[in-house]
Amino acid sequence: MKHYLLITFCFLIISNQSCMPTNKIIATKKVVEDPLSIGFWNVENLFDLENDPDKNDDEFALGGRKNVDQQIYDLKIKHSSEVINDLNVDVLGLCEVENYQVLKDLNDAYKGRSYDIIHYDSPDNRGIDNALFYDKNRFTVLSSRAIENKLKNGGPTRDILYVVGEYNNARLHIFVNHWPSNYGGKERAIPKRTETAELIIKEIQNILSVEKDAEIILIGDFNENPDDKNITLLEEVGLTSLMKPMLGKPKKGTYVYRGEDSFLDQIIVNEHLQDSESLSIVEESAYILDLPKYRQQEGNYKHYPYRFWAGNRLLGGYSDHLAIKVKIIHN
Repeated sequence: MKHYLLITFCFLIISNQSCMPTNKIIATKKVVEDPLSIGFWNVENLFDLENDPDKNDDEFALGGRKNVDQQIYDLKIKHSSEVINDLNVDVLGLCEVENYQVLKDLNDAYKGRSYDIIHYDSPDNRGIDNALFYDKNRFTVLSSRAIENKLKNGGPTRDILYVVGEYNNARLHIFVNHWPSNYGGKERAIPKRTETAELIIKEIQNILSVEKDAEIILIGDFNENPDDKNITLLEEVGLTSLMKPMLGKPKKGTYVYRGEDSFLDQIIVNEHLQDSESLSIVEESAYILDLPKYRQQEGNYKHYPYRFWAGNRLLGGYSDHLAIKVKIIHN
């Protein structure tokens, strides 16, 4: 009986101690937030089969000099959807798309998720536009507009797409860009890109005047390297290209011209996306989708991005540009 009482007494003491509050710190597993992924890709001439009399799109229309038919169009859509699948981002900027219909066809072909689409027709002579795919379960769009780029030194060009949205209740400003190319000569093109850079700077200054801690990201095909004149102009408003540290690395880039790698496609962020307040870039998350299938593996153009068209000749690849992405986290 004594033994029984002693055991019961000890059991009660142990039980009570286990229920008593403790000052010990219990280690808990840190919850790692799923970052927001933002990407960009120049899809290389995604045109429909219709000949629009108001656009210079004849070569891609039925009966045009490229001899495009439904089968070729379907292949272009299929290969483009492969890139989007491999990139797998929440928000995706696109350029060189003709209209809303080709975007819808591309979105329907991509089975990974169903994006919402933002698109505005631009006054570009070729009829190519910028657009944004976004997953509304990950990113909430508050507003969008097309910023017309009226060049003094040239004809109509594509608009800049400006989108304001929220991720985890934090506001993010996104600019989707496709700056004037060197078509017609580099010396003639540089002033056009200077005008475009100045337009972006003005827009950002307006944002910062009313939202001093605004978090801003530029994505696009800038047709310049991160250390070129017009990209460095953006530093005036605290912008930095995330591709700059990659410059000079062998066989690294998003585009190849005359055997030389370059970073025409860039992700550029302001200082508020590089601090630890609110939203910030995940360290070393800037990424190029550089899988073997996206580069030519032999011949005179080995290492070049595996493009869909080479002049009027169908290669049946993907694009002359590689896709890029980055991750953003809410602190």
